[in-house]
Amino acid sequence: MSTSIEISGGSAASDKSGLSAHPLVTKSSKNVTSFATEQKQAIDIHGNVFKVPDYTIKDILSAIPKHCYERRLWQSLHYVVRDILACVILSKIGFTLIPMVENQLVRFVLWGVLSYSIGLFYFGLWILAHECGHGAFSDYTSVNDTVGWFLHSYLLVPYFSWKFSHSKHHKATGHLTRDMVFVPYSKKEYLEAKGKSKISEVTEETPIVTFFTLIFQQLGGLHLYLLTNATGQPHPDHSALGRSHFNPSSPIFEKNDYWYIILSDIGMISTFTVVYLWYKTFGGFSVLINWFIPWLWTNHWLVFVTFLQHTDPTMPHYDAEEWTFAKGAAATIDRNFGFIGQHIFHDIIETHVLHHYVSRIPFYNAREATREIKKVMGEHYRYDGENMWKSLWKVARSCQFVEGDNGVRMFRNINNIGVKPTDNIE
Repeated sequence: MSTSIEISGGSAASDKSGLSAHPLVTKSSKNVTSFATEQKQAIDIHGNVFKVPDYTIKDILSAIPKHCYERRLWQSLHYVVRDILACVILSKIGFTLIPMVENQLVRFVLWGVLSYSIGLFYFGLWILAHECGHGAFSDYTSVNDTVGWFLHSYLLVPYFSWKFSHSKHHKATGHLTRDMVFVPYSKKEYLEAKGKSKISEVTEETPIVTFFTLIFQQLGGLHLYLLTNATGQPHPDHSALGRSHFNPSSPIFEKNDYWYIILSDIGMISTFTVVYLWYKTFGGFSVLINWFIPWLWTNHWLVFVTFLQHTDPTMPHYDAEEWTFAKGAAATIDRNFGFIGQHIFHDIIETHVLHHYVSRIPFYNAREATREIKKVMGEHYRYDGENMWKSLWKVARSCQFVEGDNGVRMFRNINNIGVKPTDNIE
């Protein structure tokens, strides 16, 4: 079976050794030569020295066994069927047994547990659609786009719109002016947002403000991003809705994407129609428990997971002149979400660093590939096994903006956590 290796969101045919012919991995590449000859440093929030990675894309790809690139349609479809069946079975059991419980409070809790459980598998289905968008689901583009369109539309994510903007995110991860999501404030931007001229003029953020900011982020962050491109690049010449993922003329898309964006919007309209018919046939409570609350949980999990994959006190971001694909892909972090992360969220949390190097490797081969690239990355591989809820709070308190004067920028904050930012405006 032929394989392909994705570099920065695209694909190229593999040679016999399994290495891509993409220009980033050729010996004559400017990216590789400059990358290998200079290793800059910076200081992270904890005061530790961060060293810019000194290996090449070719080193990473050489370490991955060829069979890890194999995409098996039957295996991918099995997970789609499994997750859908899990939702149906959970609903059937819940709607059969929970009404038999006499205590109203216990019933209320059980309905909540049911919706939460369905929401876990909804996010699993979201991840499988995400695999479709990267071409990691199967070797067949038409199958990938069909399955991805149905699954993402059902979860109110515009499939092609997400696919295109997400591809650009992969092409420019960690790039301060080209990355597409969770782009941090520079210190200058942070001060402008606060209406101040010096860091010393900004007061510490209270924990209660952090708490409510997180609540808003977790519940509304996804659709604020989809509607207005919040946390993406600013595009100041366009209105908030003009930057929307639902707008086929948005600057985040290319002109030839236009009708695909329309098709994505049709998916949204189709889902609203299905939900309305569901409501008319089975009632609002069925929609609430089986779709709406699980959909809210899906939104939460997506923001929760992606935020923590790309934001950490040890994480660098790069100015344009310093960024390379290899550096940017390393500016991600693997975390651990236990049984749920591995078996329901399809390892998207535990193998995300690999995913940014080669996003066409299917999730069921990602752990093996991760073990191999760790040998190449060495100290540059990031993993944090801390409880992710604790990490969410720590990251929200400590990662407010980035600063640096050599093209490598590290997170700082005004909450007196770790290394203090300088008072000058860069």
